[in-house]
Amino acid sequence: MRVGRLGFVCVAVWAGSIVGAAAQGGAPGTLPDPGLPAVAAKPVIDPYPPVPQVEAALRKAVLFARTHLSFAGGYATRWSRDLKESRTSDISGSTVISIEGPGTPVMGRVFSRGWEVTRDPLYLQAAREVSQALLWTQLASGGWDTWHDYSLPVARRQHYRRDLEAGDTERGERRALSTLDDDKTQLALLFLMDFGALPENRENAGLRSSIRFALDGLLAAQAPNGGWPQGFSGPFDPAAPVLKPSLPKDWPRLWPGDDYTGYYTLNDGNLRSVARVLSRAHETTGEARYLDALRKLGDFLLLSQCPEPQPGWAQQYNLRMEPAWARKFEPPSVSTVETLSAVFTLLEISWSTGDSRYRGPIPSALAWLERSRLADGSYARFMELHTNKPLYCVQESYELTYDDSNLPGHYGFKVDDLQVDIDEFKEALEMTGDVWLAKQQAPVTAKAWLSKAKGVAKKVVTALEGQNKEGVWTADNVIEAQLFVKHCLAMAYYIEAAKGAGELFETFRSSQAPGGSDGVME
Repeated sequence: MRVGRLGFVCVAVWAGSIVGAAAQGGAPGTLPDPGLPAVAAKPVIDPYPPVPQVEAALRKAVLFARTHLSFAGGYATRWSRDLKESRTSDISGSTVISIEGPGTPVMGRVFSRGWEVTRDPLYLQAAREVSQALLWTQLASGGWDTWHDYSLPVARRQHYRRDLEAGDTERGERRALSTLDDDKTQLALLFLMDFGALPENRENAGLRSSIRFALDGLLAAQAPNGGWPQGFSGPFDPAAPVLKPSLPKDWPRLWPGDDYTGYYTLNDGNLRSVARVLSRAHETTGEARYLDALRKLGDFLLLSQCPEPQPGWAQQYNLRMEPAWARKFEPPSVSTVETLSAVFTLLEISWSTGDSRYRGPIPSALAWLERSRLADGSYARFMELHTNKPLYCVQESYELTYDDSNLPGHYGFKVDDLQVDIDEFKEALEMTGDVWLAKQQAPVTAKAWLSKAKGVAKKVVTALEGQNKEGVWTADNVIEAQLFVKHCLAMAYYIEAAKGAGELFETFRSSQAPGGSDGVME
């Protein structure tokens, strides 16, 4: 099984209760003071919970999600505690689902992983319902929008793949804008490809057809220069010029409000996730066209590196290959965050293709990043064209400024921990493709599986402690898909690792009991 996929699973178990006076404030061995209010005993969580308890907690979480949080098989990202309202990053209502993580596709991966590690049909059915929701909401351009509202006044404004299958080919005023922003179409495709690869789904013609339609649409949207726009409603213009980037001396200091969704876009790592979709498509189908598109994407990144003395990458380029405005707080610039994403993508493409040519821009890009580090050790996301000064926005007006004392709070204009990611990249840079591939594989020995189980055990305990009586997790009295996915990931991985370790895991657990001794060799 591939560990490189997003694997998510939920766990939870209470191992017992503290019974006695100590839990109520009295000394051990004494009765509680009858004049003091009783304090509820706090359950004791085994630091290495037994697998059956974790499986039971995981099942409880998924059962609640499927029966109380799902709408037509899909999921929002937040729910009011009374379950009357579902919310996504953009809208709320009783009939909305989210394609953006941690919504529908990511929840589907939780369920799929649950099936893989437990073989409980509950998870398979929940994952199948997610796939049906994605097939229903797939657009005529091949991908998915950020969210879907099943209410008729909203749903009828979109043009779907199912419309094309019904012979309804005239789009008219309906929209079919597939988006790559924040991994939306990519997450849907990755889930469907992995779910479709399960033996239980190999004869599912509808699922296979949807996947191929989505991949066809994605390839058609690739520009002649190898890049992708942020969103697409159909094929990219085959006559679009292939140009090297240029940094205009005069660029608008005020946000022009242009539609930027058709620009060549690296923002939020979307090309890195597209590369992973292409790699996975090639892996599952063996078709050369996906590897060809991956190489072409690498060629775009080679092409789009900005010239010295700022050899990084912009968030987005217009069709003249100039760094351009997106939203009113995303000015034309060379971006540190997108530069790191670009070099990670190039490295992964070099590993996948075996072509060292894609590593060529990396040294100069890293040198630029080091030159751009601020005095306090952090990085500004945007570096001004030509001057390489950090660019920010004023909180109230979004006016551009060099002053970082009054920044909007909703966006990362300064990144404190980017150096950690840069150092991680430098370590990855030393790997060969074979070493990288080996790291993606599951452990092969019981000892290695035990190490994995031990490594995730604390996260499982946290999940168990936070799981409420209904089986889910809340923050500020709101049910959060993000917490659900996070804790389910830990639990599923723990179940898988403990089962992989087998008797060695049980021996280790026994050694952790009071008076036990750890006889497991590290």
